[in-house]
Amino acid sequence: MLETAKKEKIPVQLDQQKKPSIMMEIWKSFRKNKLALVGSIIVMLLILMAIFAGVIAPQSINNQNMHLRLQAPSSSHWFGTDDFGRDIFSRVVYGARLSIRVGFMSVIGSIIIGTFLGVLAGYFGRWIDTIISRLFDILLAFPSILLAIAIVAILGPSLSNALIAIAIVNIPNFGRLVRAKVLSVKEEEYIMAAKSIGMSHTRILFYHILPNSITPIIVQGTLSIATAILEAAGLGFLGMGAQAPLPEWGKMLSDSKEFIQNAPWTMIFPGIFIMLTVLGFNLVGDGLRDALDPKMKN
Repeated sequence: MLETAKKEKIPVQLDQQKKPSIMMEIWKSFRKNKLALVGSIIVMLLILMAIFAGVIAPQSINNQNMHLRLQAPSSSHWFGTDDFGRDIFSRVVYGARLSIRVGFMSVIGSIIIGTFLGVLAGYFGRWIDTIISRLFDILLAFPSILLAIAIVAILGPSLSNALIAIAIVNIPNFGRLVRAKVLSVKEEEYIMAAKSIGMSHTRILFYHILPNSITPIIVQGTLSIATAILEAAGLGFLGMGAQAPLPEWGKMLSDSKEFIQNAPWTMIFPGIFIMLTVLGFNLVGDGLRDALDPKMKN
């Protein structure tokens, strides 16, 4: 009898060992997307550049030397110099730190507030859903960049206020996404069973509904980082974001627009890094969407 039982258990144990984890399945699906891998490399290089900016940057970002004003790219100044004789390569490297920080922090703030409001609206419904949904509609009625400009105009131009404005602008995107997911998940049988045995609303939300709503949040969050960086650059270009002498990419473009004909490198390199950053995060977001969405799998 014991030998028979052991023989019956062996195939089961082998099947369990061979079964890949969910993370491994996601990774296998993600790495099949070559563009997503390219985006991952771009994002990782930018993050490393931001972390080790003090090591990578060859010169100080604020040292001015008018004798070196508007010099073309050379071996001593890889990206040339700006109108104050500052090394553009060093400023672009430190600009990665500012832009990525704004992108991540603003999106984290949007996710926290938007998820909280979306869960309340989707789970409890009724008048709570009506109030929160109308709030989302009001915020979405304005173009995002114009709403961000209006918020910064009220708070005052600065990088921190631009971060707050971008976070507020993106709240409805996460709120409506989470609300729609909660509306579908809360009708599942296991949620009904949890309610029938007297499980509290808090436990249902944190142990059942939120874990099953995390996938679209991850995808939207990755794509929103690219949007947030682009919006921060737009605010900086308009003088509503980072202020001098901070080496923010949008502000660098704004300061260099007068020299576009005589010294085009002052605008080209910050613009290229804005493009690469947005492209990298968009490619990663598309890859995550394909890997996490069962409908996209073959």
